[in-house]
Amino acid sequence: MITVREWKERLEEEKAYDLVSELIEKIEKSRLNAYVTVTKEEALKKAEEYDRGRRDGRLAGIPVAIKDNISTEGIRTTCGSRMLENYIPPYDAHVVERLKQEGAIIIGKTNMDEFGMGTTTETSYFGVVRNPHDLKRVAGGSSGGSAAAIAGDETVLSLGTDTGGSIRCPSSFTGVYGLKPTYGLVSRFGLIAYANSLEQIGPMAASIDDLGFLLEIIAGRDDRDSTNSGREFSYRPVSKRFRVGVVEEMQANPEVQQVFEEFVERLRKIADVETVSLPSLKYALPAYYVIAMSEASSNLARYDGVRYGYALENLDSWNRYFSRVRAEGFGAEVKRRIMMGSYALSAGYYGKYYLKALKVRTLVINDFRRAFEKFDVLISPTMPSTAFKIGELTDPVTMYKADVNTTPINLAGLPALSMPVRELDGLPVGLQVIGNHFEENTILGFAKQVEEHEV
Repeated sequence: MITVREWKERLEEEKAYDLVSELIEKIEKSRLNAYVTVTKEEALKKAEEYDRGRRDGRLAGIPVAIKDNISTEGIRTTCGSRMLENYIPPYDAHVVERLKQEGAIIIGKTNMDEFGMGTTTETSYFGVVRNPHDLKRVAGGSSGGSAAAIAGDETVLSLGTDTGGSIRCPSSFTGVYGLKPTYGLVSRFGLIAYANSLEQIGPMAASIDDLGFLLEIIAGRDDRDSTNSGREFSYRPVSKRFRVGVVEEMQANPEVQQVFEEFVERLRKIADVETVSLPSLKYALPAYYVIAMSEASSNLARYDGVRYGYALENLDSWNRYFSRVRAEGFGAEVKRRIMMGSYALSAGYYGKYYLKALKVRTLVINDFRRAFEKFDVLISPTMPSTAFKIGELTDPVTMYKADVNTTPINLAGLPALSMPVRELDGLPVGLQVIGNHFEENTILGFAKQVEEHEV
């Protein structure tokens, strides 16, 4: 994997144009399917400008890949769906504006599960993303393309989005670093919505320092997003002897759990480690899916072929037209979530499902709040297993259960990162590090200590 520092060292010896050309050639020959769109002309033009001396900004000359649900002016943004196959946004998302202000080279738009709904990137209309460690396995989802692009040396930095683990899952499966920021730290302006109260844009990279570096650039005030906290972020990783809580309810399969427990034993040499129980987490996964699907059913109602999305030539009756557009434009997983979300919000069932899920969310927030009165960070395996084989998950419920360790963090709006700690049969195993609200420097500092001490 290529770090920012390594890329800058290459730029001192070679022309940016040659390096970017080499990168694009690699992407075009790749079997990973990490990209939906490669912005070849724009990227080479930007590299030429760098070679001519236009080097303003902290990201000058550095390739950054962007998940395909983040709006990019003049560049196709599909959400991995037939519904938006030919959509070209007329404006940039807030995070893209910031990347451009810092001189980044936008190398392309990365593949993803359709509208962010999936754990494997197999639901993408543009085909599955393959894992660089084993091409027969998935890269994880929904930011599978952004993770595979880092792990496969097809970019230096990338942006993903995380609704229930969509940055951390593929980071764990591909052995890269991914951070889901505190809800509200990074503006969601220009992010095509799936579940507004849960999702965040976050950085993915080849090192801890690069995560902090990219987060510093994309975080901050944006008045166009009413949920934005207005806080800036300055990367200053905390250094101390950490108080670490091992979350009892966040488990993995026996093989991954053994790797994790061996890590915890080594961790005791540099940190104060205790087990902590958060009883409400056993209800978090179903509560998450009720809330996420309910918000999805509302957000995706706009795609009717008239106002937005895939359109047909003949309009006979409104009801038939509307039905055909959504039947042909959406994939099976998106339709499933829209129907289940609509059911949860329907008259007579709102209180039974949606309102109850919101009450569980409050319990989860309170449990985390109590835990952070005692601990600096909480840890768990990121995913209950290593990467699945392509086609292995045929049952949707089994796929939903794979998110059991990551979804509670989104319910509580907390920051969390995934970092590689070991391999199991040649496949990466990820460690999830969870922090209190706006304590990104604490989890980044803890992750750096883990690496520096080779725990």
